[in-house]
Amino acid sequence: MSWIEKLHETYENCQSEIGRGEDENRVPLLPICHTTRKAHIQISINSQGDFLRASVVPKNGARTIIPCTESSGGRTSGPIAHPLCDKLQYVAGDYLEYGRNKESYFKLYEEQLSAWCSPKYRHPKVEAVLKYVQKKRVISDLINAHILHAGNDGKLLERWEDRDIKAPDVFSILPGRRNKKGEIENWQAEAFVRWVVEIPEDPQTNVWTDRNIWKSWIKYYSNRDVKNDICYVTGQRIPVASQHPAKIRNDGDKAKLVSSNDMTNFTFRGRFLNAEQACNVGYEVTQKAHNALRWLRDRQGTVFYVRGDNRMTSPGLTIIAWATSGARIPDPIADTLGLFDDEETRSQVTSSSSTAQNLAISLSKLAKGYSAKLRATDGIVVMGMDSATPGRLSIIFYRELTGSAFVERVLNWHESCAWWQNFGKDKDTKEPIRFIGAPSPKDIAWAAYGRRMDDKLRKATVERILPCIIDGLLFPLDLVQSAVRHTANRIGFEQWEWEKTLGITCSMFKHFHKERRYKMALETDRHTRDYLFGRLLAAADCLEGFALFLAKEKRETGAARLMQRFADHPSSTWKTIELSLSPYKARLGGRAVKYLKVIDEVMDSFNTEDFVSDKPLTGEFLIGYHCQRKDLWPSVQDTGQTTDEKTVDEHSN
Repeated sequence: MSWIEKLHETYENCQSEIGRGEDENRVPLLPICHTTRKAHIQISINSQGDFLRASVVPKNGARTIIPCTESSGGRTSGPIAHPLCDKLQYVAGDYLEYGRNKESYFKLYEEQLSAWCSPKYRHPKVEAVLKYVQKKRVISDLINAHILHAGNDGKLLERWEDRDIKAPDVFSILPGRRNKKGEIENWQAEAFVRWVVEIPEDPQTNVWTDRNIWKSWIKYYSNRDVKNDICYVTGQRIPVASQHPAKIRNDGDKAKLVSSNDMTNFTFRGRFLNAEQACNVGYEVTQKAHNALRWLRDRQGTVFYVRGDNRMTSPGLTIIAWATSGARIPDPIADTLGLFDDEETRSQVTSSSSTAQNLAISLSKLAKGYSAKLRATDGIVVMGMDSATPGRLSIIFYRELTGSAFVERVLNWHESCAWWQNFGKDKDTKEPIRFIGAPSPKDIAWAAYGRRMDDKLRKATVERILPCIIDGLLFPLDLVQSAVRHTANRIGFEQWEWEKTLGITCSMFKHFHKERRYKMALETDRHTRDYLFGRLLAAADCLEGFALFLAKEKRETGAARLMQRFADHPSSTWKTIELSLSPYKARLGGRAVKYLKVIDEVMDSFNTEDFVSDKPLTGEFLIGYHCQRKDLWPSVQDTGQTTDEKTVDEHSN
């Protein structure tokens, strides 16, 4: 129960954030006994319960905080009413007159709302809503206000048939459902209603933002007659929860972390007589813990969505890291560029003249910045969740660390994986995305398995990489080998894709072989076989690439086409590549000297037995290739670069 305890502690430390949120689409930290829903229709009434007006709620302002019961907060298909805001099926007393094949649950809604309006807990706005719904004309008022639309049979339309006339707004914001014919319907009876109560001299008209209504419901619901028992989290005898909240990964998520329904046959696998013997958590404790979890997920978590066989996406692996004090912490699965907020530091990391030393300085400053806000002993939790079935959510990764240990491990990861990264161009700004640092886990999965990787493989790979970041483990060997094979098979890549894959693979190989202490600068004194073969390939690639560009020929070089074969049979393939360079040497003349000089230097550094051996190369040859190419083709911003060299750099990138 440690995770519930930490989330409960976080909620208590962040009380000032309850209900706050500048963006209505973000999940706020909710008060207990409340949840959120996406509203579709907004009805305005006065204090006497008279209808004033109605409107369709735009999607960007649909998130609504609503009171809920323990049962309604996790309802799926059963008839359980929310206390105040709900679907037309619940709030409309005239639903049977306009609805179609679904039963009306108005009686459940009215009884619960009436109980809330008892003299001890009454609130004028809640009473106004009760007066209005008891008139049983919610749907008829909405039809008269041209918000809802009925067909010739007097029933609400299931979908808009007239293609010559633009569909009313309500059809565009309702969730679609597929009927038996396979047609998409936007049935109006599925609309969720929220209330606006206009009372003179009361500026707070929206019931979903009125804190007095929140307090009224909490007071009413907390004083109901419930069972008291020992809470496994606090150790106190308090009212315990019989059900626990859902909606953990998104608003439509029905999977729960704590649940029990094993009441038949081999009950609880023979270990317990009832659910309470397995787990007892106080109602307020579980409410606060789950509310904090949803808030943290939306604020700083990452959800990996999975596309199913029906092509519908559903939430999968979810990773959240947080400080129980509420302090800001670095995202453990972001790439290095994502760690920095200020433009000055980002420009240092993305500069073409940046080095590993510049990155180390930037990371050191970042660590000091977090240390100023995060005490060394502050608790940090990193939690990963996923579900094997739609209704059950499991914690698949859980670590508790001190603030200093967490920051140290995250920054060590970025330093040990630091390499030149080239991610092509930003879709919006069209600016190149280049930086020195570590890639994100999802980019690592992409480099290892390619663009056709499915969602399940992506999330499984991210799950395997997470311990490498938090626990300091090495990359799984099969993942490194897959990335090396994928990168060596250069044919079929777009140029920016291959550049991105190359940088990521070098990061992985460097991290896997920390003891070799690879540098991002060219190491002319490193005479290992694979590194030298990589340098040879880079020199040949640069020479031919320069000649092709000067001739305005847009095609792959021989070194690029033969890279996969070179990785498997380097010695024999090098002979083919070297012979193919003859026409390009002649074409370049004196400008080929610097490339030929590198080839001669590398050949002289080889041990004869290593050079003639045709055994496959490891990923180290990509390290040598990348460093040698960087040395031969400096970036455009470097001083002293000739016009021809600028042209080659543009061609290569």
